[in-house]
Amino acid sequence: MRRVMEMVVENLACARGGVPVLEGVSFGLRGGQALMLRGPNGIGKTTLLRTLAGLQPALEGRISVPPEAMAYAAHADGLKATLSVAENLAFWARIFGQRDVDTALTDFNLGDLAQRQAQNLSAGQKRRLGLARLLVTGRPIWVLDEPTVSLDVASVALFGQAVQRHLEGGGAALIATHIDLGFEADELDVTPFRAVPREIDSFDEAFA
Repeated sequence: MRRVMEMVVENLACARGGVPVLEGVSFGLRGGQALMLRGPNGIGKTTLLRTLAGLQPALEGRISVPPEAMAYAAHADGLKATLSVAENLAFWARIFGQRDVDTALTDFNLGDLAQRQAQNLSAGQKRRLGLARLLVTGRPIWVLDEPTVSLDVASVALFGQAVQRHLEGGGAALIATHIDLGFEADELDVTPFRAVPREIDSFDEAFA
């Protein structure tokens, strides 16, 4: 695995639907470190992760991260329904300039399903396949939004073990989750960064 340079986030502000939700967010993430995003539902964890992943612009602040270092996974599994499990992984491996899919099949217990079409998988199996894509990206920084949705207890354990190996190999992970994934991690509660609602200064502005 490539050596990870630190991701640095400084004074970041982000919005949902044009409305600021978080501001002044600052933190660092280094190789070998897992950082868990905490905070109540709706506070802006998903918006923050989408901003970090470059899927929406920041209102202000700076994100410093090595080029092509980040792999993002959210609620969508990103699967091609008519391709088999192995073919889906091979497709994504090619996209990222990689070849090996055997590790992903093994680590997420997908070997017996390798030839099954994605459309014939259960919700939990699809989720495991979606997460297995992380292993074929070759990217050292994983940015994950509620990755354990639809996973049973055994599959959560598989995922936790995969992240642990990623960290031991010098990778880093930023994860929004409410559950314990079974490995040591730092925490960042985003509640103190909740954006202050903008005050309406005049009667006319209220009807603008």
